[in-house]
Amino acid sequence: MASPEKFDVLICGSGSAGLCAAVWLAKFGIPYKMLERRDGPLRIGQADGVQTRTVEIFDSFGIAESLLKEAYHVLEVAFWAPDAEVKEEGEDGFRPIKRTRYVADKETEISHQPHVILNQARLNELMMGLLGTEPPVEYGCEVKRVEVEQADPEDLQAYPVNVTALKNGVEKTYRAKYVLGCDGAHSTVRHSLGYKMVGDSTDAIWGVMDVYPRTSFPDIRKKCVINSTAGSILIVPREGNSMVRIYAELPPGTKVSDVTLERLQSHARLVFRPYEVEFAETAWWSAYAIGQRLADRFHKDYRVFLTGDACHTHSPKAGQGMNVSLQDGYNIGWKLGMVLKGLARPELLRTYVLERERTARELIDFDRGFTKLFNSKYRAEHGITPKMVSEQFIKAGRYTAGQAIHYDESKITAVGTRDKEVATKITVGMKFPTAQVVRFCDAKAMQLINGMPANGQWYVVVFGGDIKKPETAASLQKVVASSLEKIVQRFTPTGSYPDSVIDGVLILSSERKSVEQEEIPEFFTPVTGKWNMRCLTKVFVDDESYNSGHGHAYKAFGIDREQGALVVVRPDHYVAKVTTLNDAESIQEFFEGFLIPAVRS
Repeated sequence: MASPEKFDVLICGSGSAGLCAAVWLAKFGIPYKMLERRDGPLRIGQADGVQTRTVEIFDSFGIAESLLKEAYHVLEVAFWAPDAEVKEEGEDGFRPIKRTRYVADKETEISHQPHVILNQARLNELMMGLLGTEPPVEYGCEVKRVEVEQADPEDLQAYPVNVTALKNGVEKTYRAKYVLGCDGAHSTVRHSLGYKMVGDSTDAIWGVMDVYPRTSFPDIRKKCVINSTAGSILIVPREGNSMVRIYAELPPGTKVSDVTLERLQSHARLVFRPYEVEFAETAWWSAYAIGQRLADRFHKDYRVFLTGDACHTHSPKAGQGMNVSLQDGYNIGWKLGMVLKGLARPELLRTYVLERERTARELIDFDRGFTKLFNSKYRAEHGITPKMVSEQFIKAGRYTAGQAIHYDESKITAVGTRDKEVATKITVGMKFPTAQVVRFCDAKAMQLINGMPANGQWYVVVFGGDIKKPETAASLQKVVASSLEKIVQRFTPTGSYPDSVIDGVLILSSERKSVEQEEIPEFFTPVTGKWNMRCLTKVFVDDESYNSGHGHAYKAFGIDREQGALVVVRPDHYVAKVTTLNDAESIQEFFEGFLIPAVRS
């Protein structure tokens, strides 16, 4: 037998989680390989809802433009219920459905990005495009066994994970420093480790189908929640202006094995009454029992990590599956990159389990409650009215948008007692918010977060106040010269660009036209990049723009324009630390907790 191939990271599965992790590894230049049992890229994905948080992630990678151009944009939700003014008719107590209200799908303050619908296969293709001309994916390779040998967790030279796979009937072996189990609900990686999925299934059976409907129903091109006397339906329009996804609650006592397409479509017609609906073509359909399950462990010796459906499964109603899986990969990918690049200590990887296991538990709890809103029997037994359904649906908006994740305190999430005094609208452990600012070098109005691309570096965002005031200018120079420059030098390897590990971003509250370039500390305009040019794109002003108005960024972040603030933002754009402008020393203490100081000759 040939010697095992060796990789720093072996990714089992090329779905959303695996691909998102691979994007990070490619950015860090880490040797990795994906093993995929399918014979090629995903062609038709079952997931299609793209949360605002996922759009933000694609934007941080620079691939949101195609996503937004091709996708269906969910702007409005229509709620339908039995017409209370019409008496019940027939044996089934039929009452025609009537629209009860329209609401915005997403409140503006939740995110600057929209909620959209695009097939998972296309999302995967966009991520695959970031992996080079020949992405390291081995198709038709089915993982059969994963074993972990004992090894020093700090030893990055060891390859303690053995992976056995089968390709074209021939057994292949691999050795890896780390393995990611991204191989779905029936995960071989999880089974190999002896871990179990804990949870249950309900007796609620749903059918789902992608169809081209001919119908008199007026809201067929809007997201709809329909509660009728015949059952519930969730409508999600698809990209392309014609296809629609319909989730339909099937009658009590239905068995998944008994569901046929004809039966599913016949039942859907009952729910739509009095509107007529015919199905010109069905692109795909399925039936399933609702259940929620969670793996009893998410890692093995912090060398093998489970992600996505391999460690959490739930209903598709809230559109969380693909999104949460992708965010699992987003979380573990940059951490593996920093560790394997020798920038951070291996204990950084422990925070993946700390953060994403809690996220998965919260998702399971949320899904149990959310799916009950669509269960006719549960609503009847608990007196839940259609109005209550719509109100709960709206309240869940921030969570379903992926914007409610809050990571616990850890080495990379430093909660302080005075955080809210310094920045009232920034929360340590949650996503860094954004607001419009004006870029100093070219007067471009833009979202601040777009000036902080996800390239693997940490950001120290300096809200420096009005630099035209002598005391503010002096304070800013002191902060930079005495602390930030030294911090960056301490953790930047010799020969690397000065902004490659820790990057400084400056937001001033001054009137932009009154500030001259020479007044800005050179720390924020480092000489970097292929041509060793001074970078001018890291300085912004909270000021009026020519065509887009005023973003009032300091107000949006809850930061005093005179006092300023320092905010440390992680590579995944979550807030790691908030402190005062004169407390830069504490930032070094924070980074000392997990970064590895550079070796100087």
